[in-house]
Amino acid sequence: MLPILLKTLPFFAVIGLGYVAARTRFISTEAVAGLTRFVFYFALSAMLFGFAANLSLSAIFSTRFLLAYLTGSLVLWALAFTISRLRHARLDEAAMEAHCTVSGNTGFLGVPMLVMLMGKQAAGPVLMVLTTDMIVFSTLVTLMITAARERRMRWETLRILALGLLGNPMIVSMVLGLVWAATGRSLWPPVNDFLTLLGAAATPGALFAIGASLAGRSAERLSTAIWISAGKLVLHPALVAFSALVLYGVDRAQAGVMIAAASLPVAGNVYILAQHFGVAPQRVSTSILISTAVSILTVTAVIAWTTTH
Repeated sequence: MLPILLKTLPFFAVIGLGYVAARTRFISTEAVAGLTRFVFYFALSAMLFGFAANLSLSAIFSTRFLLAYLTGSLVLWALAFTISRLRHARLDEAAMEAHCTVSGNTGFLGVPMLVMLMGKQAAGPVLMVLTTDMIVFSTLVTLMITAARERRMRWETLRILALGLLGNPMIVSMVLGLVWAATGRSLWPPVNDFLTLLGAAATPGALFAIGASLAGRSAERLSTAIWISAGKLVLHPALVAFSALVLYGVDRAQAGVMIAAASLPVAGNVYILAQHFGVAPQRVSTSILISTAVSILTVTAVIAWTTTH
């Protein structure tokens, strides 16, 4: 595990640097917001487009892979939802807590880190996980919260969901990249160099932004946040591993990427969703803080296991 820890430690060190910089007010809240927008709309989008443009659809999409990831994740979602309800949480709160346990920081942390640590062949599987998280689980939690509040589903909700997906730069960049890949043509060298240069900023920028965003979070509602973090960091990769390796027999290399992606801490955009709906923002914030801190060890352990078994 030590060799893997030495490889993952620099990634988490950049997160820590961002945390210290924001905590000491060396950089302002406005600067953090600007950096996050730059990474989200430009650097990370360039990286994702570059990956997708050099991959075929078959290298990203696999029915067996999708079913394995969905099975393990949905089992955990249902388990977390049930536990929340047994703790007398409201329907919308239970849906948000369940969403935390299956929604990992794949975009800002998973894509750059896993591709760098596990090789370019990890790009296809990790993009599949990212797409599934954004489309399936973000849609599920939105529909659940809307249904819990209004007792019915409106077409307006579905329209807003669709527009949100179409306006997500990560989804758009991946789709455009696949469209280009389908033409069978290589990217014009200056364009490829531009994407490589801009995309190279995604890894340090995203990691620094993650750390800086954690600086404003306080640890409240600890008991709930701890079990949510345990579900995300331990149960999610365990259930996905069982589903991929035992139930569906996914290729070992692809399964390893899937399991590593499932071990990532709670995604920062879950807090944005929680704040937007006014559903459990504090416990979500604390879950992000705790899971990110503990993931230094848990993600390292999972990557070590997937790369040696």
